[in-house]
Amino acid sequence: MNVLVTKEKLTPKRNMLNVNKWTIFSLLDEATIESIRLACVYGSSANEAIYVTKEDEVYALGTNCSGALGVGDLQSSLQPRKVEELCGKGVIYFAYGSGPHVIALTGTGELYSWGHNGYNQLGNGNTTQSPLPAAISNGLMGRKIIQVACGSYHTVAQTEDREVYAWGYNNCGQVGTGSTTNQPTPRKVTHNIGSKKAKLVTCGQTSTMILTDTGEVSVWLGYNGNGQLGIGNNVNQSTPCKVTSLQNYVIAKIVCGYAHSMALTDEGVIYTWGANSYGQLGTGNKSNLVTASRVTVDKHRFIDIAATHYNHVSAAMTHTGIVYMWGQCRGQSVTSPTETQFNVLSDVFACFASPPITYEPLVVDKPIMYKTVPESIQDAFDNEETSDLKFIIEDKTVCVHRAVLKIRCEHFRSMFQAHWDENGKDVIEVSDFTYPVYYAFLKYLYTDSVDLPPEDAIGLLDLANSYCENHLKKLCEGIIKQGITVENGAMLYAAAIKYEAKELEDFCFEFKVKHLTAVAHTEAFSKLDENTLKNFITKAASCGAFRH
Repeated sequence: MNVLVTKEKLTPKRNMLNVNKWTIFSLLDEATIESIRLACVYGSSANEAIYVTKEDEVYALGTNCSGALGVGDLQSSLQPRKVEELCGKGVIYFAYGSGPHVIALTGTGELYSWGHNGYNQLGNGNTTQSPLPAAISNGLMGRKIIQVACGSYHTVAQTEDREVYAWGYNNCGQVGTGSTTNQPTPRKVTHNIGSKKAKLVTCGQTSTMILTDTGEVSVWLGYNGNGQLGIGNNVNQSTPCKVTSLQNYVIAKIVCGYAHSMALTDEGVIYTWGANSYGQLGTGNKSNLVTASRVTVDKHRFIDIAATHYNHVSAAMTHTGIVYMWGQCRGQSVTSPTETQFNVLSDVFACFASPPITYEPLVVDKPIMYKTVPESIQDAFDNEETSDLKFIIEDKTVCVHRAVLKIRCEHFRSMFQAHWDENGKDVIEVSDFTYPVYYAFLKYLYTDSVDLPPEDAIGLLDLANSYCENHLKKLCEGIIKQGITVENGAMLYAAAIKYEAKELEDFCFEFKVKHLTAVAHTEAFSKLDENTLKNFITKAASCGAFRH
């Protein structure tokens, strides 16, 4: 894999989410669009939307089914109407069911609910729909909520203490009380969880899943007619149970579709299970699966996955920013991951999902359509027209600017002094580092970013260590962490020790312990020097790695 060399363009950044992709926002004027900081689209036909402005005001528009706009009545509106009860509350997230019912999470950990309530999904103790947002206090008093998710007619929340509370429709046991009676107010889920702490909660149409802080998936609760619980059968569950087909993997993220589930491992591999009538499992066929199966895409490490209980679409992004989609895409059954031209996962749902709702709230930023000082400096990198200095590495030339290098790097401030030979040269040859590594270093001085595969990032870590570039060292450590695998884990661990990257060393150590058996059989592990191997075994033993 070579260094990615591209010229920056005057276009919005890659992670920018554009609300104009959603039809319901098409009547908003430019000033209103520019004021939005958070937005989402929901409803059976993606015909309702809510957004928060940078001034912390909340507006909603659309058909207002079941009072889901939160404006106090049932009147539809193509123009935004203010949601008074949420203005100034610091809303940071929205979750929504199919009724629809809507839940808002504030930065202080409070929950507000409104909309459809036929199955107690608002958590207010009754079944009367509510056209106005009201705080959910019963059962959650004194607890700070950090995450919330909705199934079609039930709601699940995670507290700051990593406890899980659930309420609403419970016909298949999806609320986790051990029965199938609807739950009118938030209730702590305790069955089969013990001392485990939740890292993430997610909901399918009538199912719920928990990801624990140890990387285990407890699929939990609910309807299992399509195998979406991944427990090896089609039997509904009313209490949490472990997904044993994933027990040999450390899971980083889980998501649920309408009746299928996806898991992303810490090595960037995707596993799916459940309903597959539209190819949403990405297995190349339409057969349902009751246990987790790997999604195969050659030579790609995935860093994110997406799905929603509203539809049968799956999406994923690779570490290089490529977005894939599969499932029911505009009525077509796409049974294998298909590469798109999108830059963000949300575009898959805006353009191909039915209905085209947002799988999670959009965090909106304003595109910069002019050159700022940082952009101008970035564009000047390797520009022969304006450069006054050239580096030659492995017979390849990189054009730079002496002033930029002196401003950005202490090593070059020292080099470009009268008593250094390099100070008077227009061309400097470099032999201590490879071209990809040194090119990435020079580009970093112009861009504050690094684009290298983990193998080359080790070389850049060496350079950063030699040049005392601590920020660059941290960036390299981050790249190496994202690229760690069973095959290279031992090699990266040794490199971290060699270059005195203590945080990276600890990360690699934990990874090796979690995958100890597999790592121990790799060639890289066998090549560890005796002292490093001895220290690792001693440290691993003290952590209980060899206990049965």
